[in-house]
Amino acid sequence: MDFPELMALAAPILLKGTGYTLIFAFAAMFGGLVIGFILAVARIVPSRWSQVPATVYVSMMRGTPLLVQVFIIYYGLPSIGISFEPLTAGVLALSLNAGAYISESLRGAIIGIARGQWSAGYSLGLNYRQNLRYVVLPQALRLAVPSMSNTLISLIKDTSLVSVITVTELLLATKDVIATTFQPLPLYLAAAGIYWILSLCLEHVQGRLERYFGRSARHA
Repeated sequence: MDFPELMALAAPILLKGTGYTLIFAFAAMFGGLVIGFILAVARIVPSRWSQVPATVYVSMMRGTPLLVQVFIIYYGLPSIGISFEPLTAGVLALSLNAGAYISESLRGAIIGIARGQWSAGYSLGLNYRQNLRYVVLPQALRLAVPSMSNTLISLIKDTSLVSVITVTELLLATKDVIATTFQPLPLYLAAAGIYWILSLCLEHVQGRLERYFGRSARHA
């Protein structure tokens, strides 16, 4: 089978796998943003009851391989009566993992806000929660955009790990085609090219967001 014929055969399957990859990545990014925001706030509020569990969670998720986390959620939890469909398990694992990294991005950005901004908010009569919501967080989000964008780009590549739980994302779709055509090199190169193109697109979006928030900061 020559290369054009191989690509014509593989293209529909690879495109379908790419669609699942994007669904996984963006669903996990949304879930990771929610989890990351909660963890970031929990780690900066003046309460050990929230700081300690959040710190332990972040350390655990960042200190263990994502693949092991996928196995625990999909293969391990059913032993205690908790089971998920492959798609749900994959999104959950990616979201929980991304949340830990996003929380560190947000926490670092919040800590990076000058203390004078907090003081200015308090001088206006805002309490801690109002100060965090209306003064600090809008500025911190601008600072956190680059690192959070990098997390999304990493998620695109990390979706390949959910192929181990039979989710037909891009990598597993590629393996399926290889199983019928016996041409691994061109197909794996095609999959790598797709991952690269997706990453380049997200890097472009990241650059535009950074420029937008940069202009917003200058005009504020």
